[in-house]
Amino acid sequence: MQLNTLSTHATRMREESRQMMQLVSFRIGHEEFGVDILMVQEIIRFTTITPIPNATQAILGMINLRGRIIPVVDLRWVLRIGGGEDKTINRNARILIIELDTHVTGFVVDSVSEVMKVPVAEIEPTPSLVTSSISSAYISGVVKLTQRLIILLDFKRILKPREAREVQNLGIQAALLDHENMQDD
Repeated sequence: MQLNTLSTHATRMREESRQMMQLVSFRIGHEEFGVDILMVQEIIRFTTITPIPNATQAILGMINLRGRIIPVVDLRWVLRIGGGEDKTINRNARILIIELDTHVTGFVVDSVSEVMKVPVAEIEPTPSLVTSSISSAYISGVVKLTQRLIILLDFKRILKPREAREVQNLGIQAALLDHENMQDD
């Protein structure tokens, strides 16, 4: 009976080591980050963002993406990379359209590197040194590759409660506006 339990445990360990996670890797400043591809609806080129009066600094504004109004967040500012004050956008900048629990939000990043598959077994808990400049609450793990580390972000925790409420309210208002426009047609 114990031999059977050991065999089942060994089989489960082999299956876990073969499990792969697909990530989208991106850069902000000199740091490389990743997010589970299942959270990413799409990646778009940087576009004109309409500012929102009285929004927190993290929220740049909103975009119209094929008729959907999507709030856009400055991920550099949220993570305090480069002091969080550099507002210059380079030609490689992209907006990651991320599906959160109840809404969709855009996050501005400096560039998108690649889509990659990594073994789940290669994802390690966040070392305390990595989190010295970025809140550990935002990080779900670290992927160690041969020549680099990729910090996995937990986008569901990125926004502070006030910012999350603002983004969610913008999403609700946009959905109501979309619904009204559809009824007018």
